[in-house]
Amino acid sequence: MDLNLKGRKAIVTGGTRGIGRAIVDLLADEGCDVAFCARNAEQVAAAVKAIEAKGVKAHGEVVDVSAEGAVAGFVASAAEALGGVDIFVSNVSGAMGLANTPDAWKTAVEVDILRTVEGCEAAAGLLGPGGSIVVIGTISAIEVTGPRRPYSAVKAALLPYVKNLARDLAPKNIRANVVAPGPIYFEGGVWDMIEKTMPDRFAATLARSPLGRLGAPEEIANAAVFLASPRASYITGVNLICDGAVTQRVDF
Repeated sequence: MDLNLKGRKAIVTGGTRGIGRAIVDLLADEGCDVAFCARNAEQVAAAVKAIEAKGVKAHGEVVDVSAEGAVAGFVASAAEALGGVDIFVSNVSGAMGLANTPDAWKTAVEVDILRTVEGCEAAAGLLGPGGSIVVIGTISAIEVTGPRRPYSAVKAALLPYVKNLARDLAPKNIRANVVAPGPIYFEGGVWDMIEKTMPDRFAATLARSPLGRLGAPEEIANAAVFLASPRASYITGVNLICDGAVTQRVDF
């Protein structure tokens, strides 16, 4: 299916590895010019080179998304570098793996709520008709998974925000959606670490999956890029669960 994305301009936070990188790659494969950020300068440079090899424009920046104003500044400079923006994907997260401590809660709120809102608001002011915002969430926002920690709560807080965003931006023909991944496995990722250090937890999670496996970053990218595309023009304000039926709740 042609997603009608050729020539569009996309900005992604956290785009050099895992789900973010898969989204950047797929957007580029669909013909988008893409800007992205990450903390590691070498990884950013390597990713820019790889994306440019696909025949599209690539722009990468080294950004510490925990700093107030950093995400908004990146969105502005990336839009300038690309010559505009049609798609904004908020992918970066700092809450995964944080302990249940006051400092961890403060960090999680700062990065996963405030910086996500900062990026979405900055993008909303630049997007025109047909624009799209996609926030990468988690199934932990809708169903208890693992020990109590800030990750689930801060991700859950984004769901009503994105729904509000979708309704407020709809008159301008700008859409906003969430993609909620289940457990996603890639080398160097969280579930790779869990497999090596907590094999019992990994085995239990694998046993819960009706498909008998964990997901891949590319499978989340497929969902996110579809939602970002004109092919999803009547879909806005949704929380798309992409978990291989790991969750047991019914989505009425």
